[in-house]
Amino acid sequence: MTGNRLTRAESRERTKDRLLAAAAELFAERGVNGTSVEQIADRAGYTRGAFYGNFEDKHELVVALLERSVPGVLRSELVLHAVRDPAVRPHFDAHERSARAVVETRLRADFAARGVAPPASPAFLALVVRALEDGLLLHGHLNPEAGPDALAEAVRLLLRP
Repeated sequence: MTGNRLTRAESRERTKDRLLAAAAELFAERGVNGTSVEQIADRAGYTRGAFYGNFEDKHELVVALLERSVPGVLRSELVLHAVRDPAVRPHFDAHERSARAVVETRLRADFAARGVAPPASPAFLALVVRALEDGLLLHGHLNPEAGPDALAEAVRLLLRP
């Protein structure tokens, strides 16, 4: 029966994943500042001790979430949290630089494939695309009629010859 048993490392990773998932849900519902460590542990089915056995504090958990791919609603909350909390900004900036680099690479490839010169540097266009994404996510909460395709439509407009 030991084959079904998790190793200590696997168990720890599962606990950490459940805490991160619970935090993501709660942050999307209540915001980072509106969520306590106790609420995160409770939602995940653990105690505060389990939380502190995996994370030094809520700040470290936020940084761990930034390192993962997060859905729109949570992304909006993490952007707002980074604006409010200077300690989070460097971590958010590092994540953003990485995401912008991916967008920049895609934009360069798209312009090259079409044999078209970009209207501005691909690095700047990547910044514009990420800013559009953030803005459209926030507006999507207020104006759901905009639909999930608003970002794709906006990018098509940017890339139009």
